[in-house]
Amino acid sequence: MLEPGDPAPEVTARNQDGESITLGFADPTVVYFYPKDFTGGCTIEANDFQDVYPEFEELGVAVYGVSMDDVESHADFAEAEGVLFDLLADPDGTVASAFGVPTDEGHTGRVTFLLGDGDVVATYDPALADPAGHAREVLDDARNEFGGA
Repeated sequence: MLEPGDPAPEVTARNQDGESITLGFADPTVVYFYPKDFTGGCTIEANDFQDVYPEFEELGVAVYGVSMDDVESHADFAEAEGVLFDLLADPDGTVASAFGVPTDEGHTGRVTFLLGDGDVVATYDPALADPAGHAREVLDDARNEFGGA
């Protein structure tokens, strides 16, 4: 798994609208991997990131959620939960592999990366804690790293 200081990989995946998105991570970015749409912890985590998403936007930090679900599942999940940031479909695990995130039977591990200037700034393993509050922790670190009040 990528660690702080490692170069961020360039990845391409389709979002919930079917658009192809290529990320090079020159700009501050959060990429969080989650196991599956519409499951308890994953829904909590998505809502947690959505709650603080305007603050990430104000700071100039993009947010992307990634799972092995397909575009259609992401579209349904984003609509049901009011998710305004991109959810990237990674059905073959290519994006997860680029980050070194483990996959098992169609699910990714739960891990979050804070990236900037093309490098990994921080790595988080919210699987070890309650997904609620995780987004705020990442936001606080992004503020410390990239400025802002």
